[in-house]
Amino acid sequence: MTIVKINRRRFLEAMGITTGGLGLALFADEAAALDNTVATVKATFDPSVFLHVDASGEVTVVCHRSEMGQGVRSSYVHMYADELGADPRKVKLVQADGDVAYGDQNTDGSTSVRRRFEEYRRIAATAREALVAVAAKRLRVKAGDLVARDGVVRHEPSGRSLGFGELAEEAAEGRLPDPKKVSLRPKTDLRYIGKTQPLLDAPLFVTGQATYAADVQLPGLLVAVVARPPVVGARVERYDGEAAKKIPGVKAVVEIPAPLAPWGFKVWGGVAVLADNTWAALRGREALAITWSGSSNDGYDSAAFRTKLEAAVAEPGEVRRSRGDAPDALAKASKTVEATYYVPHLPHLPMEPPCATARLIDGKLEVWACTQNPQTAQKSAAEATGMDPKDVVAHVTFLGGAFGRKSKGDFIAEAAYLTKQVGAPVRVQWTRTDDIRHGYYNSVNAQKLVAGLDDENRVTAWLHRTAFPPISATFDGRTDLPSEGDLQQGVLDVALAVPHVRAEACRAPAHVRIGWLRSVYNIFHGFGVGSFVDEIANAKGQDPADCWLELIGAPRQMSLSDLGVGDLKNYGHSLDEHPVDAGRLRGVVERVRQLSDWDRQRKAGRALGIAAHRSFVAYVAVVVALQKRPDGKLHVDEAWVALDAGTVLNPDRARSQMEGAVIFGLNLALFGGVTFAKGRAQQTNFHDLRLLRMGDAPRAIHVALVDSDAPPSGVGEPGLPPVAPAIANAYFALTGKRQRELPMARAFGYDR
Repeated sequence: MTIVKINRRRFLEAMGITTGGLGLALFADEAAALDNTVATVKATFDPSVFLHVDASGEVTVVCHRSEMGQGVRSSYVHMYADELGADPRKVKLVQADGDVAYGDQNTDGSTSVRRRFEEYRRIAATAREALVAVAAKRLRVKAGDLVARDGVVRHEPSGRSLGFGELAEEAAEGRLPDPKKVSLRPKTDLRYIGKTQPLLDAPLFVTGQATYAADVQLPGLLVAVVARPPVVGARVERYDGEAAKKIPGVKAVVEIPAPLAPWGFKVWGGVAVLADNTWAALRGREALAITWSGSSNDGYDSAAFRTKLEAAVAEPGEVRRSRGDAPDALAKASKTVEATYYVPHLPHLPMEPPCATARLIDGKLEVWACTQNPQTAQKSAAEATGMDPKDVVAHVTFLGGAFGRKSKGDFIAEAAYLTKQVGAPVRVQWTRTDDIRHGYYNSVNAQKLVAGLDDENRVTAWLHRTAFPPISATFDGRTDLPSEGDLQQGVLDVALAVPHVRAEACRAPAHVRIGWLRSVYNIFHGFGVGSFVDEIANAKGQDPADCWLELIGAPRQMSLSDLGVGDLKNYGHSLDEHPVDAGRLRGVVERVRQLSDWDRQRKAGRALGIAAHRSFVAYVAVVVALQKRPDGKLHVDEAWVALDAGTVLNPDRARSQMEGAVIFGLNLALFGGVTFAKGRAQQTNFHDLRLLRMGDAPRAIHVALVDSDAPPSGVGEPGLPPVAPAIANAYFALTGKRQRELPMARAFGYDR
């Protein structure tokens, strides 16, 4: 057997694709990818761990979040450069390792900008004012007559200037201004924030030079694949390690101890086969012939569990939201509308499956991983090896998609454990089948919604029940009831102009590992609420867009009492900073109605569906157009999206995220869903868990961004929740039939 190793760049060249020049980006080649870390930054002036200026005038920006296609590295460069007065084309970008000095590094929850936007700008403004103060002293002028632009501080009246490098040493020796008191540049003075900017890493992506986790090469590296328990809680009883070792290239077989509940991000147990190359490791794994023990989760069956969830929401649960008296109002209603919705476990399916490399050297453990959270990588690796997290260095590669899967550290813990066992560098490579069968799935869910209408056809009561195994069960092993923080995602924070509102949570135990997936619980709550509004509209004989506006009510900022809740986590923000704003939700409904030419197109007979949702303190509305193709299949022909995310750093990236959300949401709506029988995932790869293909995608996706001076909101996740209900509502407009469950493949004419 001959193994030929080839990287993406060589593959592209072999295919006749010319590789272009390299612009400003981190990974110029594989060696640079491993060496260009924060440790290489030698700056003269260090106003922050995020920002550095050296004596040559070079500005270095440290990106402490992970790049997985959302463009955060480019956004950070332009944000800091704008406020500082640097030329972004001359800014050096460095990827941070895991370090508590950076605060929260988890690229999750659409937090990379919204959580600390003003703080980041104040860091740059502090550095700018320090440099300006030195320049004022040197030039003997007033600081107010100086302007920092393009890496120099210029005295406008005389034209004299000093470069940042000339000022750096003295600025470092002086006392920094108070970040809370520095002046931020006014909006009219900003060159880059709020304006479309290039994706700095794009040349690396398109030329095959970007370093992903599987690209990391170390001397003596062994590739490992792991046979993991097929059922949560199962253990290895016996296996044929000698048969695996007979495969050419296999160097070792290592049994990994099974974890004890709660599962968290622990190594998952099973048997690892380590080899010179991936192919040999895979063949060795096939030869293991493992016998697995039983598990308390052997009886987990998706169909049976669905019945339990639907039975749970048919009965009263724990009240988590209450305004007025919904039960009494429903009992007195002239008419009620009622529906139950179901969404199965949803997988992540990033283009790049999980992968991590680890080695022990000089008493330190180094890991390289496609991780969304390098501090979790540190912690997981330390726990797997019994080391102090301070002795673990976590390097972040590019991520080929993530969607929440790579914020977990289990695959990194595997690499750390194995490198300690065999005494050689180890790369743990997950396959697509591993990814599907052993992931952290989005929770399965059932919801019941009931609305009461009075004699004048007005909605007077709203009841919302939801049941799903919460993510917290993965970490404590016992929780079967969602928290207020869980229910802020499309239950407690729905803006309703309904006098009597009640929301209840129902119990549901977990039988698999539950984890975050892009938009998390907003996916199924958005589907339920977004579909139900359309059902209310039909019962009222009302235009669905008008029904949305009526239910949302007049523009207003809603307090806790207005919402009918005692507490609201509000995605890490206070209601003062990011209130639940009915006016902004109305705004995106009205904007997408205009963008899609909703009224004219509906009158012309086009099948349209509309839905809206608030998540990660952003507001999104979606309209889709559905048609029947000549082959008989239904097809989402066109989509329109309106996004209000407050201040947007880079409009191009925001539009791209909305376009991606439509594709992602369409895929989940049609083909998403992992089912279980006897505790085992029934899907294994793309032949039975189909992905959206190019021919299934809309021919056009139109995106409108609402201009706003509000603080930044999330962007990466909020576009997803309204997509599936908009599709289901368009299906009703076309066929007169309701789709109250996902996926909808068969209804659309697909075999699966």
